Amino acid sequence: MRKSMLFFGFLLVFLGLALPGTQGKVIPQCDLVKILRQHGFEGFVGKTVADWICLVKHESSYNTKAFHNNGASRDYGIFQINSQYWCEDGKTRGSKNVCHISCSKFQDDNIEDDIQCAKKIAQEANGLSPWYGWRNNCKGKNLSSYVKGC
Repeated sequence: MRKSMLFFGFLLVFLGLALPGTQGKVIPQCDLVKILRQHGFEGFVGKTVADWICLVKHESSYNTKAFHNNGASRDYGIFQINSQYWCEDGKTRGSKNVCHISCSKFQDDNIEDDIQCAKKIAQEANGLSPWYGWRNNCKGKNLSSYVKGC
């Protein structure tokens, strides 16, 4: 009995390491600062990279596979892009899919498409107001700590 439990434990650990997980890649904060600077986020729609880093922290905790079910729609990826307006997930009735992309593309480790869609959202909104994480946690605050040392 004890041997079979030990074997079962090893099997679970092995499968947990071998199978792709749902946790996703968590991008270190300073790595994301560098990526966003390289993609022209500093000053984009009048916001700083610190605004964007704060937004990502509070929307997804820097996790590329972040997911949130809102009931009628869902939010996907590091920027938590919503299926009602910006992407198609095959589940959201009347999705507008303004970014012309499958929502599942926002949950892989390549954030190039996430970046393009997030910039489109911010441009159409003339700011970061579509993101509750930014409105509730970042708007109007000193965000210098989000980029300090990066």
